[in-house]
Amino acid sequence: MPNKKIVFTGGGSAGHVTPNIAIISELKNWDIHYIGSQKGIEKELIEKINIPYYGISSGKLRRYIDFENVVDMFRVIKGCAEARAVLKKLKPNLIFSKGGFVSVPVIIAARSLGIPIFIHESDMTPGLANKISTRFATKIFTSFSETKEFFPEDKTTVIGSPIRREIVTGSAKKGREFLRFDDKRPILTIMGGSLGAKKINEVVRGSIEQFTKQYQVVHLCGKNNTEQHFSSVPGYRQFEYIHEELADILAATDFVISRGGQIRFLNF
Repeated sequence: MPNKKIVFTGGGSAGHVTPNIAIISELKNWDIHYIGSQKGIEKELIEKINIPYYGISSGKLRRYIDFENVVDMFRVIKGCAEARAVLKKLKPNLIFSKGGFVSVPVIIAARSLGIPIFIHESDMTPGLANKISTRFATKIFTSFSETKEFFPEDKTTVIGSPIRREIVTGSAKKGREFLRFDDKRPILTIMGGSLGAKKINEVVRGSIEQFTKQYQVVHLCGKNNTEQHFSSVPGYRQFEYIHEELADILAATDFVISRGGQIRFLNF
């Protein structure tokens, strides 16, 4: 009996990709494919795990008036045509979407072909892409019970946020060695997502002396947001994004400050 075929989509930030990777790692006897943007972070992350990847055009979805909305509308239309061509070729049994700009053309194309569509919303309030996708979805999953109120009750289920199994099996010793931190002061990990959080970055760097008096600090500041000036600060390590070493870093971490989500200890 041939394997069932599933196409994942979602991108724009790692938060729209890593839950997909967590699910992919648990799937057995499925033929797995991924549709994402041509240059987004999802392309890099998915190609690392050797899943067939198809890049399509995508436009940013804005909630405000901007001339770029006109240009991006044509990109979305082009993306719909490209996604439809891929889906017609693959003939998947199911689409699973984590949201982000690129998911909208894929979902519209899937709906036109009668392919079942599952979407997942990680945040407390849904992003614009998932709001648009709701009308096309067969089934909707959320991380938080409070989020159900934004979606049709009859097709929405709260399941939490998918995480990679290895995230909870890291080595604290390896984490400290990677960071070049000792075991004399607690480790504080601060994260604002793969694109970073401007306010968090400003607060951390504006108070770095106070932070490092009490903690050794890991700062995940987002793509293109590292600052060379802070590279020599003792007890402070900054990274754009962490993938393979994240499990070890979290195992070594005593406290977390994050923009949101369900990571333990503290919310910023």
